[in-house]
Amino acid sequence: MPTSRGVGEGQEHDHHPTILHRGAGGGGGDSAGDDNGGGARQWWVPGPVVVGAGPSGLATAACLKARGVPSLVLDKDSCVAASWRHRTYERLRLHLPRCFCELPMAPFPPGTPAYPTRDQFVAYLDDYARAFSIDLRLGARVRSAAYDAAIGFWRVTVDEGAGDGGGGATATEFVSRWLVVATGENAEPAWPEGVEGMDGYRGVAMHTSSYKKGDEFRGKNVLVVGCGNSGMEVSLDLCNNGAKASMVVRDKLHVLPREILGISTFGLSVFLLRWLPIQQVDSLLLFLSRLILGDTEKYGLPRPKTGPLQIKSSTGKTPVLDIGALRKIKNGEIKREILQVVPAIKRFTENGVEFIDGHKEDFDAVIFATGYKSNVPSWLKEGEFFSNVDGLPRKPFPHSWRGKNGLYAAGFTRKGLMGTSYDAVRIAGDIADQWTEAFASPTATANNKRGGSA
Repeated sequence: MPTSRGVGEGQEHDHHPTILHRGAGGGGGDSAGDDNGGGARQWWVPGPVVVGAGPSGLATAACLKARGVPSLVLDKDSCVAASWRHRTYERLRLHLPRCFCELPMAPFPPGTPAYPTRDQFVAYLDDYARAFSIDLRLGARVRSAAYDAAIGFWRVTVDEGAGDGGGGATATEFVSRWLVVATGENAEPAWPEGVEGMDGYRGVAMHTSSYKKGDEFRGKNVLVVGCGNSGMEVSLDLCNNGAKASMVVRDKLHVLPREILGISTFGLSVFLLRWLPIQQVDSLLLFLSRLILGDTEKYGLPRPKTGPLQIKSSTGKTPVLDIGALRKIKNGEIKREILQVVPAIKRFTENGVEFIDGHKEDFDAVIFATGYKSNVPSWLKEGEFFSNVDGLPRKPFPHSWRGKNGLYAAGFTRKGLMGTSYDAVRIAGDIADQWTEAFASPTATANNKRGGSA
């Protein structure tokens, strides 16, 4: 893969070779479909429309191109991988070794460390988009996507060219036989709901998606709500930059060392699962973790009864891979407000919080490491394949990648970048099997509109 920096901020391809037809909303002879009633420009896309220009969307488009199928990737942001580029903290590194994070057909460049930094991964994704000449349409926020059974195509309506205030957008409709949803499980920050007094809190309240580095909190008393990988790393970063960090532990969790005897804990798990049942692998991991980390319950971090791999498989909840936060907890450098399965915060006060055990404490800032959620229900008009409750496919992995009527899901496996690659390969293969010159023909589309066969 080329090592040059690829598609950067604000840069997109000016020419979109995968868009073959354009028409006004009035439904002229060259229009992709019937008038959508809103006066939107209409374009016919011979290959799939892919929504999302993160790792899942890029990987799917690259695999499609390798199978000879063009695609159009839409994204609301002005660059690829916007979540990685703009909504992550500076100290972030991939939690797994790079060999488990590579996208199809593209290893990391020589010299990349075992655990790439955020900036290295973003550069890798930029290069990936450039290397495979992925056709991007950036700054295109999908307003809705719905299947039109009358013509057998998906209608995807986007707003383009909106100003900073959201005004001045131009509506565009893309019509395609296939729709790939690649916005992922982590499209939007998830905030806690129903916490009393949050509006009256006078300190800084922010989500980890807005957190960059700890030096802006030097000397301040900061509460981190959540103890997953992000909560642990933000707490560590705060301590390393002279802040006084407290961490709310809202649930039982597994903390594992990132490496065991110099071997990636994840890589060791993958190897052992080839030979042993998951329960035995969990038992071995917990035994080794206790030898290396000690009894985490002594430090207010009780473990669930179910093993870490079993929890990951059934719920998608990832165990914490410790990179130094546990040592600071042991040393008392990170204070713990240890409240187990029940909600940790009873209410906010003007200057801090009251915990459910009744004691109060003032905080200059509260950082919510409360995860992310899917935004699919807000724009996809479909309730059979995707759940309207959590925005995830109703079927679990490995059956979560394909729905009906040419609908696909990439990156919803709860298995990270390895799951992304799995989805991309399967989706590209399935669409390529359907792909014929007839589908690429404008005449075929016109026949479809009139009810004829392609």
